Amino acid sequence: MEQGFSVIQIIQLILAPAVMINACGLLLLATSSKYSSVLNRIRLLNDEKRKLFRKAGEKNFDENQRLESLARQIDNLMTRARFVRNSVMCYTIAIALFIVTSLTIGCSFLIRGLESDSAIMVMFLVGLIAVLSGIGFSFLDAKKGFEIVQFDVQADE
Repeated sequence: MEQGFSVIQIIQLILAPAVMINACGLLLLATSSKYSSVLNRIRLLNDEKRKLFRKAGEKNFDENQRLESLARQIDNLMTRARFVRNSVMCYTIAIALFIVTSLTIGCSFLIRGLESDSAIMVMFLVGLIAVLSGIGFSFLDAKKGFEIVQFDVQADE
């Protein structure tokens, strides 16, 4: 890094990744809420499935179609849970990379002779790739969520 920067310019450079940290925080907040909802839905369906299995030993049990439906829904929701989990992990990794980028920028000004321009740029770009990956997993989750609803609607027709 060039040494001709003022303290204000250094602080501005350090805070530049903070914009991405803030953006990732918002994405992470929304995605974490979705993750919690999907996991709670899986727990509810599993609980219903366990109750039906307990009834399976009784006479006049005729809930095989519901058990099959539950198994399929749980399987689809587990796929969604993996997509959302991956999205959360990508956003978290991106936040960590943007924080390290800011720290590296600050350290490069404090430690004279530390040439870290390439490392800073690589960390920032890898953080952006992590954000893009998280968005990709969010897209897959939205697609899978629609497929699940579409199946439920068709099953009821």
